[in-house]
Amino acid sequence: MRRSAVSISSNIAEGQGRDSVKEFIRFLLVARGSACELESQCYVGVEIGYFTMSDISIVTGLCIEVGKMITSLIAYLYNLQLKTNK
Repeated sequence: MRRSAVSISSNIAEGQGRDSVKEFIRFLLVARGSACELESQCYVGVEIGYFTMSDISIVTGLCIEVGKMITSLIAYLYNLQLKTNK
């Protein structure tokens, strides 16, 4: 779970440091996948008895919120890329 959480910000940072918008988008997609992975791991933790739903509710909510923010950034960058390639 720690690795998934760290992977979100690490992939955003690595993508931003790349030379192209296309690569940034690719890393943002990986970061969004890591947010989904973390959310999934929370639910698995409940199923195997490590956590309760109340334990994970804040984390899963933040995963969803971060995923939406990343999706919005991807859409913005995609549209920006379309405008600059015309």
